[in-house]
Amino acid sequence: MEILEELRAQVAQLRPVRVYGRINRIDGQLVSVEGLTDTARIGDWLEITTREGQRVGAEILRLTATEAQALPDGPCDGLAIGDRAEHLAARGIAPDDSWIGRVIDPYGRPLDGRPLIPGARRRPLDAPAPEPARRGRLGARLDTGMAVFNTLLPVVRGQRIGLFAGSGVGKSMLLGRFARAMQADVVVIALIGERGRELREFIEDVLGPEGLARAVVVTATSDQPPLTRRRCAQAAMCVAEHFRDQGKHVLLLADSITRMAEAHREVALAAGEEASLRGYPPTVAHRIMALAERAGPGRDDVGAITAVFTVLVAGSDMEEPVADILRGVLDGHVVMDRSIAERGRFPAIDVLRSVSRALPHCATPEENARISEARRYLGAYDRAEMMIQAGLYEAGSDPLVDRAIQLWPALDAFVGEDTAHGIKGAFARLAQSLEARAPTQPGGV
Repeated sequence: MEILEELRAQVAQLRPVRVYGRINRIDGQLVSVEGLTDTARIGDWLEITTREGQRVGAEILRLTATEAQALPDGPCDGLAIGDRAEHLAARGIAPDDSWIGRVIDPYGRPLDGRPLIPGARRRPLDAPAPEPARRGRLGARLDTGMAVFNTLLPVVRGQRIGLFAGSGVGKSMLLGRFARAMQADVVVIALIGERGRELREFIEDVLGPEGLARAVVVTATSDQPPLTRRRCAQAAMCVAEHFRDQGKHVLLLADSITRMAEAHREVALAAGEEASLRGYPPTVAHRIMALAERAGPGRDDVGAITAVFTVLVAGSDMEEPVADILRGVLDGHVVMDRSIAERGRFPAIDVLRSVSRALPHCATPEENARISEARRYLGAYDRAEMMIQAGLYEAGSDPLVDRAIQLWPALDAFVGEDTAHGIKGAFARLAQSLEARAPTQPGGV
């Protein structure tokens, strides 16, 4: 049966007519090809053959009445006027169920040294989101295996959350924990612009055999061309949609949207767009929002994609363009703080700056009361922390702060806990933390 599916996929890709053009101009990063104006469309793919027989891919970015202008997916070295360019259709991806447990590139080619069978249906990279009026609603809470996400920052089926963090604060480790423990039928991981040496480390150490057994990893390393890096998130979304359309619950982890936006900036500037949003072109907003909208519940509540998008925020600047654009279309955001990581608590989540828009609807009144109580004490400690650490706070000045000082060590430890007892067990642990007793001496950790 698999052989028949593979043959069907190969036959579907056969083209009875081949159309060729010739390079007539090379202008900076763009190559202009004449002879394709009757067939070429924006986003179509060209395969250029140099005089030495080297083959270079290129994506059409601009069209005029006489020529198609394309951006090669690598250096222009070796290209010459007159080189032949074959016109191909828009280059999609054909996911297959057999891809689970595999590592692939954004073009659907294997990176783990084993053959890869393409699926029978080729999906466009820029597929539309499900119809808004026919989409399902957010589903039930998911067990994440982590106490903080089972209680204070719940994740529900079909939710889209952002993970905002600087470099080196444990973001990859947190994604690995999601991939291993969160409830899902299939996990799709997009590693966009990562350092090449980190891929194997992430797969073997962070994800592990248990996580890889139910995952598809799509990766484009930092040394690859901007076209490849830009399409990594789109290819991963196509894979996630393949499984969603089968009625499955898919967990999509994309790391990071910032690097996707940077790759899009390189492509857009080469195509002639003007930089406006702190160096980003205007189209970056639509590209980010269109990607985010494709995640979430499927049409008529059949299948769902629960998505975690990471954003690199330099200096915890939540107002930088990528963070601001993405935060506006998500169902919650999680902020990781370097100062928390530096004192050794992981995951280094700043609970007070993080929000899950699944609340209060996904929790019972009693659970919401516990969450509000925990936030109230964490907030009271945060407001008085400078005075407490400096030894300026006098016990008895504020009963709420006094109680917050007692509870803070237990609540802070709770945020970093794993849980093997599900959502109810996590709330039981939260209740224990809120009943903790500690010395009333000011000057906690």
